Amino acid sequence: MTEAAATGGAVAAIGTTGVSRFAGIMHGLRRSPAGFIGFVIVALLVLITAIGPFFTPEVEPNVKEILLPFASPGHFLGTDNEGKDVLIQMIDGGRSVIFIGFFAAAISTFIAIVLGSLAAYLGSSTDSVVTTAADVVLTVPTIVLLAVLGAMFKLDSPILLAILVGVLSWPVLTRAVRSQVLSLKEREFVEAAKLLDLGTIRIVFVEILPNMASFILMNFIIGVTNAIYALVGLYLLGLAPLTGSNWGIMLNRAWIAGAIFNDDSLPFILSPIVAIILLLLGLVMMTRSLEEILNPRLRDR
Repeated sequence: MTEAAATGGAVAAIGTTGVSRFAGIMHGLRRSPAGFIGFVIVALLVLITAIGPFFTPEVEPNVKEILLPFASPGHFLGTDNEGKDVLIQMIDGGRSVIFIGFFAAAISTFIAIVLGSLAAYLGSSTDSVVTTAADVVLTVPTIVLLAVLGAMFKLDSPILLAILVGVLSWPVLTRAVRSQVLSLKEREFVEAAKLLDLGTIRIVFVEILPNMASFILMNFIIGVTNAIYALVGLYLLGLAPLTGSNWGIMLNRAWIAGAIFNDDSLPFILSPIVAIILLLLGLVMMTRSLEEILNPRLRDR
């Protein structure tokens, strides 16, 4: 066999493996109707908020069209108290909320995995330091601390907000990961890895953590929902700069404008609430299918 033929065969094998893996994931998603519906909801919201702003016109105040009701001509979701189209704001405002939610959850999950797994595996002083630090952070009310920091500093960067929320959200998952690793490190495959002297990093992150994939995924989704709640809470309370457009800012402006007391302006305050509920509901439903994909015992049923 020539070298070119061998190379071509290897590439084809890799491509076939990738296709079969993707097909397996999609098959797993379709096994649970609720999970697949959740996946579709999340995918549509992410797609609309990621691509939609490139096709929406600039929203300008229009005093002649203030607080138009639902299904008004040219304004499907009506307008706000400045005459701006609510639907356009909904499309433009989801990107930062979704980005901050996922980025903050990724930060908190990464910190929790590293600290929790090393604390459980190494034990001794490392375990004591990590658990003490987690206990200290847990005693501080997150929303109160975020409110104080929001009053002291100008939190006008989505990345800064995501880092702040993520850094304050790791203790609960850290303790959960620590408990899981304490159980797994007594298994036979870990003992075998120790006898082979594979090293702490490889044993923890290659041998132990893959067995916790579904558990970590579930907690990552919980982290996304908590981060979105924290972000929207900051904007609703006016503790983050009310510039630009996102669902939290829309809620703040609708509440201040008294939209809840005006039947014609209900789409103004209900639209971001419904969008947030759909996003979080879709994430929770989607984890049912993803857990089946990542958990062999559930997948084989």
